Amino acid sequence: MNSKHPPASDSVSSVPTSQSTNVHVPTPKFFMPVFLTIIVATIIYIGVQVNADLSHVPPLSVYSIILLCTALFIALGFEFVNGFHDTANAVATVIYTNALPAPIAVMWAGFCNFLGVMVASGAVAYGIIALLPVELIMNVGSGAGFAMVFAMLIAAIMWNLGTWVLGIPASSSHTLIGSILGVGIMNYILHSSTGASGVDMDQVIKVGKALLFSPLIGFAFAAVVFLLVKRVFKRQLELFQPPEGNKPPPPMIRAILIFTCTGVSFAHGSNDGQKGMGLIMLILIGLVPLAYSLNKGLDQQHLQSFQQLSSQTAVAIYQNHDDISDENARQILTKYVQTKEGNAEVLPALASLTDHLGDRVGQYNDLKDIPEKEVSAIRNDIYLSVTSFKRLEKAEQLPAMTATQEQSVKAYRKHLDSFLQYIPTWVKVAVALALGLGTMVGWKRIVITVGERIGKHHMTYGQGMSAELVAMSTIAAADGFGMPVSTTHVLNSAVAGTMVANKSGLNFNTVKTILSAWIFTLPATICLSGILYWLLLKVFV
Repeated sequence: MNSKHPPASDSVSSVPTSQSTNVHVPTPKFFMPVFLTIIVATIIYIGVQVNADLSHVPPLSVYSIILLCTALFIALGFEFVNGFHDTANAVATVIYTNALPAPIAVMWAGFCNFLGVMVASGAVAYGIIALLPVELIMNVGSGAGFAMVFAMLIAAIMWNLGTWVLGIPASSSHTLIGSILGVGIMNYILHSSTGASGVDMDQVIKVGKALLFSPLIGFAFAAVVFLLVKRVFKRQLELFQPPEGNKPPPPMIRAILIFTCTGVSFAHGSNDGQKGMGLIMLILIGLVPLAYSLNKGLDQQHLQSFQQLSSQTAVAIYQNHDDISDENARQILTKYVQTKEGNAEVLPALASLTDHLGDRVGQYNDLKDIPEKEVSAIRNDIYLSVTSFKRLEKAEQLPAMTATQEQSVKAYRKHLDSFLQYIPTWVKVAVALALGLGTMVGWKRIVITVGERIGKHHMTYGQGMSAELVAMSTIAAADGFGMPVSTTHVLNSAVAGTMVANKSGLNFNTVKTILSAWIFTLPATICLSGILYWLLLKVFV
């Protein structure tokens, strides 16, 4: 079987292409009408839902409507590009092992991405937002807030499109995080004299570890899994041979390949889709705070419970706290969050703000009854409280408490999160559609790179199965821990791991190109988003 391949070399051009023509199977004629119908139906659904959300708020100005539509278009554009840039990795193995015809594989992956987004928890979305400077998040409705969002999204889209045109599987997660860092760094450079904070380095390190170790885990585990598969199924030699023409794999292997492709696509949707959700929520909170700042789905019982827990938590934090004004408490806590320098004023300030926050929320029977000006103030105080609690807990600066008090504080913090960490269904649908349709449109460039150019020989059934199984497990585990990882990094590393384990050899020209893109993604997007943020500040401020 291997005799059909020409001699291997390190050159990309000399790497043998697929013996099959599966990757070039034409798209069915029904695809475009169905594609357009889904888009139109989804736009109508989103329009109806947004209209219902905005029916309880004052009418938006023409400028606000234009800004909102533009921001949503760009945010969904990022997810669309993410779809054909990242998710194409998930279908490479099933296409190059002939487990599914290419059009079917792509449409199935798009559908699984859609489902993954719809069941996402939201933890990754708010983990990404936590990378941003606290003052920009609390003032996202300002000109600086709009400049921040537009700079991040435009920089990420530009880099993703550039690498896609070249067929380089760079990471959309890596790209977005670099864009966030660029905005944070530029914000600090421009406003450090007025007390502005930079990026949250603790959160950056946490995310950085996930992005660094996930490809290493993918490489090592895929190699180990492939060797185990080779040992267990050593008599099934067809598992470890390249496909013949368009011949599909044996039924059991085919089922496993389709299952793992399904898992990777679903896990990618549940992890990567959340990044777009988080940014869209920032846009909505900034432009329509009355409708989206707080989770309007919470009932009266929840609000009354929050009031009781806030009183108990205030006593647990600092029993004899003085009645500090909310404005003074905010200044103390904001400075603490920015500098991480604790002092004797922090606990009394947090206790006082906690006590007052419960009274302010508890007086309403429904969050929809809160006046527009008070909504943004309450949201900012909740966000400031959440961040302060995290800082104090990590620094081990919270006071000693009884078991009952610890339980009350834990319940109170969950209530705080419930006000902020929610995603409207229509936002999930919009992101799911953009990600899913993106998968179906621009998949081929990245698929060819993964399927033909990473190794010197054609991918075998066993390699495809092992790489996908490890990628699916790694991404799903990261989603469970609320950590953003790169589908591209994990799957490409897993494919490379199987090539090494199979002694197929790596095409080092392609590997160097991919590694170069991974290395330069962060500095390039940091510079690009930082410059864009500086330019957009002149427009919006």
